[in-house]
Amino acid sequence: MKINRIASVLILAFMLAAIMLSTSACGENNSDENTLYVYNWGEYISDGSDGTLNVNQEFEKWYEKTYGKKITVNYSTYSSNEDMYAKLSSGAVSYDVVIPSDYMIERMIKEDMLAELNFKNIPNAQYIDPKFTGEGAYYDPDGKFSVPYTYGMVGVIYNTKDVPSTEASIGSWELMWNENYKGNILQFNNSRDAFGTAQYYLGLDVNDNNAESWQKAYEKLLEQKPIVQGYVMDEIFNKMSSGSAAVASYYAGDFLTMYGDNEDLAFYYPKEGTNIFVDAMCIPKCTRNQELAELYINFMLSEEIAVANAEYICYASPNTLVVENEGYLESMAEVHPNAIDILYNQAESVPTQYYKNLSSEQLERLNSLWDDLKIESSIGTAVYVIAGVIIAVLVAAIAVGAVKKSKNKKMWEETEN
Repeated sequence: MKINRIASVLILAFMLAAIMLSTSACGENNSDENTLYVYNWGEYISDGSDGTLNVNQEFEKWYEKTYGKKITVNYSTYSSNEDMYAKLSSGAVSYDVVIPSDYMIERMIKEDMLAELNFKNIPNAQYIDPKFTGEGAYYDPDGKFSVPYTYGMVGVIYNTKDVPSTEASIGSWELMWNENYKGNILQFNNSRDAFGTAQYYLGLDVNDNNAESWQKAYEKLLEQKPIVQGYVMDEIFNKMSSGSAAVASYYAGDFLTMYGDNEDLAFYYPKEGTNIFVDAMCIPKCTRNQELAELYINFMLSEEIAVANAEYICYASPNTLVVENEGYLESMAEVHPNAIDILYNQAESVPTQYYKNLSSEQLERLNSLWDDLKIESSIGTAVYVIAGVIIAVLVAAIAVGAVKKSKNKKMWEETEN
């Protein structure tokens, strides 16, 4: 009876929690109309460090000067599309501006998570190169929900001190599976990009819904696992810049940032093919500051701000005001002698493919395979061993308790007799 009451209380608590979540699906962030909540990738905006322009502070100054009212930009970061999606879809918090990648935007549109933009508040959208709109934006072909921020491609970074120029696997994804660099290889810590490296290497379609195809990629990643030092996202900056890892797959723009700290680093797009992506500014549907969010997006597209961001994050820009700016071209040449070629020209030298939103069945399969891959580790084995020991101790304790109870019962019966 006591157990039933406890169960009833727990069920009621879960029901109340579900109701609260459903009635406050936007979370608690946007309670202040004078605060703009922005959620972006790490290392993905000019932030005032090293003498650069602090874009968020400049927006606050511009808004106060234009409207005579103070506002605050509350800025936080995520390390992957999947992390961003999980946080927003949970309903625990909300944001006014987010900057996902193409395939995640497609998913969020499908799930009715994004607000339609009022382009009267975003006149600078006219400066986006037409090849990134309409059919060029497969994820948002009507251009209602997003404005491109950057674009780029994934490649392989390696340290020339550790990987000699005579290494035969340079130029291929094979370098990521080369046992000569065991313990010095970094792999993506997000499922889509990690599986992408294996799929491109094997010549598979990264948007295939065929289970067998994904299983092959999983087995390739499982084969790679013993030689991987770690699965990383933003941690890659320190590891590659410091020389504590020799080989990694990552985004071209971030290679240029790392090169600024370590000129021994080199980069290439694998000959088998690679991912091309667009990251775009969007407004979650539950925003309470849509007009302010649109003004922020428009500000990000203005020439001075767009150039400052492009110079700082080193990604390719879809904004014509940036690519036509002579100062930008000169500054990128100082970052790396081939920076412009890497960002804007080499895409034609290798096959490229966009990630697209997968079916719900395939997303579930991908998540399951990714979990399996991450569990297949020494840490995972240790957890199972510890769990086994705990279970054994509990079983033993229960057995001892049962024996004691039996003895006590026997003694009581003898006393009664």
